[in-house]
Amino acid sequence: MTSRPQMIINVLQANPDEQFTARQLAQKIIDHYGAELADKRQNPRFASDEDFLSQIAAEVGGSRTVQAKAMCPHVMTRDKPRPRLFYWGKEIDNGMQQESSFDIAPTPSAETVSFSEHSLYPLLIEYLSEEEELLCRRIDEKRSSNNKGLGANHWLYPDIVALQPLDKGWDSVVQNCVRYSEGRLTRLWSFEVKRQLNRSNVRECFFQAVSNSSWANFGYLVATEINEDKQRGVERELQMLCALHGIGVILLNPQDPGNSQTLIPARERTSIDWQSVNRLVVENKDFKEFIDLVSDYHQTGKVHKALWNR
Repeated sequence: MTSRPQMIINVLQANPDEQFTARQLAQKIIDHYGAELADKRQNPRFASDEDFLSQIAAEVGGSRTVQAKAMCPHVMTRDKPRPRLFYWGKEIDNGMQQESSFDIAPTPSAETVSFSEHSLYPLLIEYLSEEEELLCRRIDEKRSSNNKGLGANHWLYPDIVALQPLDKGWDSVVQNCVRYSEGRLTRLWSFEVKRQLNRSNVRECFFQAVSNSSWANFGYLVATEINEDKQRGVERELQMLCALHGIGVILLNPQDPGNSQTLIPARERTSIDWQSVNRLVVENKDFKEFIDLVSDYHQTGKVHKALWNR
């Protein structure tokens, strides 16, 4: 099975003299990889071919292109003037500047404001499980012991945690070899969810994500709206903070979770902070159940689907 970033690379490489919008590139991917995308197309969420095309276009415009760029320096984008164009860079440094700014909503919509943070959790889990192929669990702070006193566990628990199996499709011989050596079979992810980010709360929200998600391989701050000012101060603040601390940013689309996008990729932490994990396990029953499932996967390689994505 070809990964989505590899599909982007292959299509651009096969058309080195063309530039594509996200929708045009998505259509090329569907045309070329229709058989591999057939199972995804059968998802009842896609009522029409147009819906499916919009989903693939959203993936092209999000984290998949970031991953493709990391895999292949010839994958290029040009953001200004709009629309964004994707192309194959024959010369890696050809004088065309790649823009890093992201599109964000200037004001919160009425539809988004109607969502509570708790109602966003299952929508984020839907996006992470279907589009990123993560195995997710909700962490409820109400299931904490709080035996260290009032406020002792402030900013301790993330909202969502996830397991990413790295050995999918590996031969069992390789899996066993890695399992009993120093290799890694999984990555662990952590997510802090907020409805909106603006100039007044962006630092507080970001450092809450730093506090409760830095134990994981990847930590993310998730929001449904970024209420930007004319100076794009929130964007600049996020980019600076993410560069310093490695926490990424996801813009969640609550009306259509599949059209969510990674605005700033998280920087991978190569090792888990097990001391922090132990603190979370001792204090919270949900987190203990999550680590128990992670441990079971490491021992058996089996995924009990009924216990995940809830």
